[in-house]
Amino acid sequence: MRVYANQVKENEGKRILLKGWVHDFRLIGKINFIVLRDCTGLAQIVVKNENFKEILKNLHQEDVIEIEGIVKKSKSEKFEYEIEAEKISIINKADPQLPLDPREITKTNLETRLDWRFMYFRTQEGRAIFRIQTEIIKSFREYFLKKGFIEMQPPIIIASASEGGAELFELPYFEKKAYLAQSPQLYKQMGAISFEKVFMIVPVFRAEKFDQPTHLNEIRQMDVEIGFADDEDAIKELEGAFVYILKNVKENCKEELEILNQNINVYNLPLRRVKYEEAIDALKKAGEKIEYGDDFSKLQEKKLGEIFGEAFILKDWPEELKPFYAMPREDNPKIVKAFDLIYKGLEISSGAQRIHLPDLLEKRIKDKGLDPKDFEYYINAFRYGAPPHAGWSIGLERLTMKICGKDNIQEVTMFPRTRSRIYP
Repeated sequence: MRVYANQVKENEGKRILLKGWVHDFRLIGKINFIVLRDCTGLAQIVVKNENFKEILKNLHQEDVIEIEGIVKKSKSEKFEYEIEAEKISIINKADPQLPLDPREITKTNLETRLDWRFMYFRTQEGRAIFRIQTEIIKSFREYFLKKGFIEMQPPIIIASASEGGAELFELPYFEKKAYLAQSPQLYKQMGAISFEKVFMIVPVFRAEKFDQPTHLNEIRQMDVEIGFADDEDAIKELEGAFVYILKNVKENCKEELEILNQNINVYNLPLRRVKYEEAIDALKKAGEKIEYGDDFSKLQEKKLGEIFGEAFILKDWPEELKPFYAMPREDNPKIVKAFDLIYKGLEISSGAQRIHLPDLLEKRIKDKGLDPKDFEYYINAFRYGAPPHAGWSIGLERLTMKICGKDNIQEVTMFPRTRSRIYP
């Protein structure tokens, strides 16, 4: 039965079978060494037998191999145990001219790492990033399943814009036009006004022609919507899930964080609340050219992180800066019950209490210069007993980028889609 690299230690003195890739090798003479890599890590193979001379002569990095041998204590500084080979089989040969080096001895540029994505996945860094991303997804799902939420699977092919605007990918759909969803907004609201508590992990598509290190045209959102809830109820679930994710990554991805040279702070709740107006005043005092009613640039978000701390909630936004479905405050309709979560100088989540009153929703759509007829299906969803509800979404790639300490979101996206990249 196959044993993995991380199980070698517990098999001391036993004959085991390992399968994987030739990560590295040293041919010294009578005693030779192969470092085998599998999905769990690295294992050292000692090759003494003269019968392996022909195999060793033709061995290349990234050859796929199968090893049988006895587990013994090692004198190596890097490996506590090693396998003394008794049988070696080549499963498949690799071209000796590798497009990038999975050992990461020679650092490659971003474009090469994106062009040869599967090869990058074989590096320690690549595996660390996507193991952390897996832990983020697992923790998010776990947090809300424990609370009795239902997981939804909304469509990504839609008949019209979810939020207005023209940043849509159009596609033919039989005799009609259709679009790739820019948001699961309507569907998660339909879930909340029926199931009360819903969440989803879903791709969304935005045809914005941006070329920024934080921008993708296809992203994964981790969305939540809660019935009988206001903005503060939604914020409490957001910060609770956020801290739960950080705690699990810190506890369960120690090796991966070490590879990436990252340390994670797990925050006490509640997170600090900062009102939009307060943030504007703070930036002005810091010398930034900004006025009330302006949105924050990425540099200004970073500045806010320096002023208010590594993680905080930015709330009570002017209505003109948020979508038409954000609920106005009762005491000041020019302010909406919307909020963002800023983490390490970047907005990683955005949410709001939604308008559940059809007449008010219709008015807000008109105020945005949009035609209510284009959103009739959306407005009608709230005509049959819709409770107050609120929700948010976390950008999976943005959160991964900040946890992993990367500067470009494409590095933490398995197969990024941007204005200039639709392959591999």
